[in-house]
Amino acid sequence: MKIRACLASLAAALFLAALPTSVAAQCDPDGDVQFVCGPADPEDLAAVPESPWVIVSSMANPGQLFATDSRDHSSRPIFPLDTSAPRHDTATYGSCPGPDTTGFQPHGLGLRAGADGMHTLYVVRHGAREAVEVFEVDASGGSPTATWVGCAVAPEGVGLNSVAALPGGGFVATNFQRDEGELWEWQPGAGWSQVPGSETAGPNGIEASPDGRWLYIGGWGTQSLIRLSRGRTPVETESVDVGFHIDNVHYAPDGSLLAAGHAGSGPDSIFACLGQGACDGVTSRVARIDPESLTAEEIVHYPSNDLVILGTVGIQVGDEIWVGGVGGGQRIARFPASPR
Repeated sequence: MKIRACLASLAAALFLAALPTSVAAQCDPDGDVQFVCGPADPEDLAAVPESPWVIVSSMANPGQLFATDSRDHSSRPIFPLDTSAPRHDTATYGSCPGPDTTGFQPHGLGLRAGADGMHTLYVVRHGAREAVEVFEVDASGGSPTATWVGCAVAPEGVGLNSVAALPGGGFVATNFQRDEGELWEWQPGAGWSQVPGSETAGPNGIEASPDGRWLYIGGWGTQSLIRLSRGRTPVETESVDVGFHIDNVHYAPDGSLLAAGHAGSGPDSIFACLGQGACDGVTSRVARIDPESLTAEEIVHYPSNDLVILGTVGIQVGDEIWVGGVGGGQRIARFPASPR
């Protein structure tokens, strides 16, 4: 979860999670639930196409990007690294002032699949600047590398949250505000523009259809997945209730959407869980949603505990659903994927 100044108490709880990170592959299970142990506060996850690798956005202090191997569940940092040399693509990201890792706090992840193991990774970051940082991910070798190539600094007053790739080399990001936030689109040569009709309470996660005609918004405040038309007048919008605060949204291999988040007795119970450790009654959730029919099926319902405090993301990795979260934990939970 990525929170603006109006949610300062929650942000403080997340940024104080400064636990050391282990890359150990072995963890004790919790019944049928297995774990990846290592990256602290794994807020978002992105599966690298046609590879065993998962990119992890760690909100620990200092923040880092990790690559986790789904074969042995080991993890290693890939950014920032002292050996990582940036390569600024000034033709595409000319307005970016250059690389800056000061106070690097990565949050939402979006990945544009490429060819021959070369992909583009978009990372919402806070710290020295509010921006989407752009990386070239090379997964063609034994393990992936991440090379910084550019950035798009957020518009004044906008707190970026999640990000998804769009056709044309651009991307779309959410501005989380509990009362009413909105979506912002960035395209090369044009910069940022607000997405018409995207205003809603607490827009959090974001995905885009492959053709860019539809945007799928994780409604944290509305506890629903919102489908919004893009480039169409009048704007079309529909939604499906899921019964929990949606954080991140990602595609599954079968084309369905996995919306992940958390639930309690109300929004204040979520803040109390993170800020005060009062997590009784709080659960981590994942729902599988058909983007065409907008029907939802809950597939993960896991009580908050010391292993997974507050779930924020769910992705499918092989025959498992991996769930990351925040609040100080150092595990990614691995649930058996329900058969379809």
